[in-house]
Amino acid sequence: MPISDFERYKLTYGPSPIEHLPRLTKHLGGAQIWAKREDVNSGLAFGGNKTRKLEYLIPDALAQGADTLVSIGGYQSNHTRQVAAVAAKLGMKAVLVQENWVDWPDALNDRVGNIQLSRIMGADVRLDSAGFDIGIRDSWKKAIADVEAAGGKPYPIPAGASEHKLGGLGFANWAYEVQEQERELGVFFDTIIVCTVTGSTHAGMIAGFAGQDKPRRVIGIDASATIEKTRDQVARIARNTAELIGLGRDLRDDEITVLEGWAGDYYGIPVASTLDAIHLVGSLEGMITDTVYEGKSMAGLIDLVREREIPATSNVLFAHLGGQLSLSAYSALFR
Repeated sequence: MPISDFERYKLTYGPSPIEHLPRLTKHLGGAQIWAKREDVNSGLAFGGNKTRKLEYLIPDALAQGADTLVSIGGYQSNHTRQVAAVAAKLGMKAVLVQENWVDWPDALNDRVGNIQLSRIMGADVRLDSAGFDIGIRDSWKKAIADVEAAGGKPYPIPAGASEHKLGGLGFANWAYEVQEQERELGVFFDTIIVCTVTGSTHAGMIAGFAGQDKPRRVIGIDASATIEKTRDQVARIARNTAELIGLGRDLRDDEITVLEGWAGDYYGIPVASTLDAIHLVGSLEGMITDTVYEGKSMAGLIDLVREREIPATSNVLFAHLGGQLSLSAYSALFR
């Protein structure tokens, strides 16, 4: 069915703003670069891309009579922070499993940034020593069972909301939102750049744009450092979402693009290109990106524009997903 028929619980201000980045554009000397700012999309604990996804999950949670949102991420998960915010807003409980996904030597990694805000908002934060994996986790299953054993009614939300059946809807709708904003701006974005890890942000975009008349490239920049798993997950979620919103055809393989080269060897560990991108965009545009997500996708954008893999005639839309709150866990890098 069309995406407009899915129930949506409004958690965002409205369409997230799109802004031109003229100084970055001039510096790179190629394509025109714009940014769509999911980092300012909501008043709920600084918002971000997962807030947009949760707008489609919450009606389902309420319909099931759930009283506790149960989710999972790393210590500095933007997703779990947004789950905590939504639970607080709705008067629900939140149980958050925070695994040690990033082997980073910051003594305050489990106390600052995203996890600090989740605790402030009253979430039951449970630290777990398990390392990074984008798959379904046993620690998350146990947390769900714990809520049930205590007489609660859990609503399971996997990492990034990605493996949820409705996880791609938020960014399928984003694609239609972009189309409306293009009409207002008088611009067509032939290239979209987005960071890809658990996959449903990128996958939702692919499904949403596939139903539009003008073809465009939706390029995912891998930040998982587990490229094959991420490619497979993006493809699967994109095809499931396309079927859900009634695309009426199978997605072609050439519509699903996940590029490697900027993630480094490990999820959450910045490399030189990450830090260069953070400093460049911060100093030219006052736009803050992070070491885990947007620093890596922006590094990809910079190289693709400089090397003319993205033509100089292009209009590029960078999806800023709102990862900045983790920066305090990487403070030693910015002395």
